Amino acid sequence: MWLLFAVLSAVFAALTSILAKIGIEGVNSNLATAIRTVVVVLMSWGMVFLTNTQGGIAQISKKSWIFLILSGLATGASWLCYYRALQMGEVSKVAPIDKMSVVITLVLAFIFLGEEFTTRSLIGCVLIGAGTLVMVL
Repeated sequence: MWLLFAVLSAVFAALTSILAKIGIEGVNSNLATAIRTVVVVLMSWGMVFLTNTQGGIAQISKKSWIFLILSGLATGASWLCYYRALQMGEVSKVAPIDKMSVVITLVLAFIFLGEEFTTRSLIGCVLIGAGTLVMVL
């Protein structure tokens, strides 16, 4: 089931890039990010109430709160930078560079989470990096 959600995530992320590039024309990138964020907040809380999981807030640990907040700040920074890059550049170049986050994530997961970094992971990282260079240069 995780694979289905991962594929859907990729499809929606691709749509995000195209729809954002069209929608951001003539709009300040920070304002566009704020509008997008409001929509995401409403959609997220809608899902919480739809699935009746709002009661779980009280059980969230202090550590989880800290890291969820930090994750939110990182997401916000990412979105602000992404929208500015989209406004200034071509989607076909911005999106591949943005997806370099896969390589960075694998390295950080190895360093901070102790996840296994295999030969396959290394080859994948090199291929993603090379593919990004080919697409951007």
